[in-house]
Amino acid sequence: MSELSPPAPVAVAKIAGVLRRVGWLERIGMAGVLLITLVAIFGPLLTPFDPMLRVADAYQAPDLVHLFGTDEIGRDLFSRVLLGIRYTWLPGLAVIAIALVIGTAIGVFAGMMGGWIDMVIQRLVELFLVLPSTLIAIAVIAALGPGLVNTMIAITIFWWPWYARMSRDEVRRIRARPHVEAARIAGVKGPRLMLRYLLPGAVPTLLVAATLDVANIILMLSMISFLGLGLPAPAPELGAMTARSVDSLTVYWWLPILPAVAIFLMSVLANLAGDGVRAAMRGA
Repeated sequence: MSELSPPAPVAVAKIAGVLRRVGWLERIGMAGVLLITLVAIFGPLLTPFDPMLRVADAYQAPDLVHLFGTDEIGRDLFSRVLLGIRYTWLPGLAVIAIALVIGTAIGVFAGMMGGWIDMVIQRLVELFLVLPSTLIAIAVIAALGPGLVNTMIAITIFWWPWYARMSRDEVRRIRARPHVEAARIAGVKGPRLMLRYLLPGAVPTLLVAATLDVANIILMLSMISFLGLGLPAPAPELGAMTARSVDSLTVYWWLPILPAVAIFLMSVLANLAGDGVRAAMRGA
């Protein structure tokens, strides 16, 4: 009786195949994005001090106790940056998810229906795309009132058209494939044709675009926060923390620099992770 070696788990083999297609920088980005997400979720449990209360003298330079120093009130800056990651990263992911769902649904519907429906939807999408989205988003936030939810709404309004155009183009390309033509001849139509044959083919391209957009959303959220249109003080938003202390750059450098570095690192890691997803999808 011969011994049979157990086959490797399919999931492990697939993950190993994906990682072989991804460079080491992209792997660092993916690991960094996972770490940032965990910090954003569990941030309140990780802060060594209460980020809202004074815990030491004001303007203490970074040391072993207060790793990022203290702010103008005496609050621990490291704790505030950890919590600030939560107020930037999770809303950014939420904006991407909402815009992706809305844009994909509209784009797939337009690409599947064609004709005048497709034309009307495309003209609407083009109207949104030609507008100065950043300036109008700021105007929308100013009209609705400062706040995180209003900021997310304003950005989502002007972000979904990119996914709508992309998904529409992908669906139009996939419609010409033989297996989709065969399904239509066999009588498959409506939601079944959309969900089973058209949408799965568009998902890889949309997923890559969404991961590459995370850094852009993070920077836009931080910019709006920097302008004072995000959560009101004393909420530890990274952009607002940088704006409030930028005048102290030459004296208390850690106050504007370290929150800005956190924004920069999140953006870089998100871009590297997006490149990794693109490399993985390219060989899928």
